[in-house]
Amino acid sequence: MRRDPAVLLALLVVVVLATAALGADWIAPANPLAIGLRTRLHPPFWMEGGDPRFLLGTDHLGRDLLSRMLYGLRVSLLVGVAAATLSAVLGGALGLLAGYLGRGVDVVAMRVADVQLAFPLLVLAIAVIGIVGASLPAIILVLGLWGWAGFARVMRAEVMVQRELDYVQAATVAGATPLRVMWRHILPNVASSAIVLWTFAVAQAVVVEGALGFVGLGVRPPAPSLGSIMNDGRQVLGNAWWVMVMPGCLLVALVVALNVLGDALRDWLDPRRVRH
Repeated sequence: MRRDPAVLLALLVVVVLATAALGADWIAPANPLAIGLRTRLHPPFWMEGGDPRFLLGTDHLGRDLLSRMLYGLRVSLLVGVAAATLSAVLGGALGLLAGYLGRGVDVVAMRVADVQLAFPLLVLAIAVIGIVGASLPAIILVLGLWGWAGFARVMRAEVMVQRELDYVQAATVAGATPLRVMWRHILPNVASSAIVLWTFAVAQAVVVEGALGFVGLGVRPPAPSLGSIMNDGRQVLGNAWWVMVMPGCLLVALVVALNVLGDALRDWLDPRRVRH
């Protein structure tokens, strides 16, 4: 990984953005909710008419765009990490049980997963959040409960291969209980696939959270999110392009960096890959 500049750049982008999101309270140059009608639609500082106080400009209500992007980035990362972790824990546990125990558990878990995967994520999220109301816990719960099926199918396939190997048979003959075999012997050998899938799940959840915010079903105003900032920018795109383009570029950079890291982890954790 150290020999690949793209991976190093992606890692740097993720670390910088995560640090900026976590430290938004100290890094943000202004209050993201402070309205200033006299400073509305100021361009970025390098453009004509720009103000050094507003490095990336202001929106239609005079709010500092950089500060709102930092706080919106925090929301996106929180949703992505929390939803992906919930999916990994729930789906990983079900996949482990289905792959090792088989029979009824396998049939029920996989049929439920098939039904789950038949519904498009964005459509399902819009429908559920439109009913229960837009809030941060609701978004995390919906995305987390939807994503478990992918983890379950991957973990099931990995466990079905591992349970036939000699080390699992030896542990069983030695008297290890099924729970101990799954937790102590099989899980460490299949965790790499879950880690890679978790990285991609974070990127997917970030994109969906941004889409929900763009259509007005994200976190409740006036709390900023990257999607809601872009939605605000859509109304003034003709004369204030930066309000929509800047958060869009930030969202793209984060998602691309996460996907590049996921690809690198997949190659690095592949036991069939020859290392020199």
